[in-house]
Amino acid sequence: MRGLISPKGEQFGYLIGYTLFTMDDEPSGRLEGEYIVDLAGNPVWRIVGDGVYSLNGMETIGYLSAERPDDREY
Repeated sequence: MRGLISPKGEQFGYLIGYTLFTMDDEPSGRLEGEYIVDLAGNPVWRIVGDGVYSLNGMETIGYLSAERPDDREY
């Protein structure tokens, strides 16, 4: 699991495998190559290294944290 962290340091989502989830545990998209796409398959953000950017690269959305164990309670 990797957290999706805003530039202010607040986690607003997480990635398990290739699926992106909201903090309410709802799937909201997936990682496809160097893009995050929505559930319909439309590109939303671009991934460069661990950085997450708008499609045109003009806005920093945040970054993906280091891999860590999935310690959520079910």
